[in-house]
Amino acid sequence: MRDRTPMIVVEELTAGYGESIVFEKVSFQVFQGEIFVILGGSGCGKSTLLKQMIGLHQPFSGRVLIHGMDITAADDKALRNVRMGIGVLFQSSALFGSMTLFDNVALPLIEYTDLSMKTIEQIVKMKLAMVDLSGYENHLPSELSGGMKKRAGIARAMALDPAILFFDEPAAGLDPITLAELDLLIKKINVGMGTTMVVVTHELQSIFNIGHRVIMIDKKTRGIIAEGDPKELKEHSSDPRVIHFFNRLPG
Repeated sequence: MRDRTPMIVVEELTAGYGESIVFEKVSFQVFQGEIFVILGGSGCGKSTLLKQMIGLHQPFSGRVLIHGMDITAADDKALRNVRMGIGVLFQSSALFGSMTLFDNVALPLIEYTDLSMKTIEQIVKMKLAMVDLSGYENHLPSELSGGMKKRAGIARAMALDPAILFFDEPAAGLDPITLAELDLLIKKINVGMGTTMVVVTHELQSIFNIGHRVIMIDKKTRGIIAEGDPKELKEHSSDPRVIHFFNRLPG
């Protein structure tokens, strides 16, 4: 059972680029141990919202609290401390192409800790084993399949044992079988380690496979139009926009 302790609190968040507003006055909470999915059509601001939640971009107004700390007002030192407790899998996996898998996964440990190289080596091997990549320590990203790159990105995101993992479009570029395997891995990590997860996706099968709770953002209204269990929303929502999305109906 997941408890109801909020790990992330988003309050009245308005964000965009230049003078263009992507979404406004968005509020929600992410609770400890849940897989929380942010969904919606293309251009609704899903990835923009995730970037606000990890402190990559500053909002126009509102705030984001992680473990009670307002990261929108945090200085560099405080933000660095917060980021030690989160891990991020970017859409492209964002592995460094000139570095081996070992070096990619070791990088956060070298950057943020004073651990010995022997200890770092043990941790890296453990993290790669968790994502079924044992024996690939000396491979370059170019030598891996798309699914393996995603798993390597997860291993790096987990290097510091974060309490929260963020996934930006984990389904991007994957075939259905590889995506199903990735969904199983995400669920395994969530159940086995109790990790809180925020997932940005529009892939319906993944949403139903892994999502405990979702919010749906609408591009036209620039806000949240639905929140709850994805299966319940599919069956019982009265909003035609939500019905169309969850049942793959034309708009």
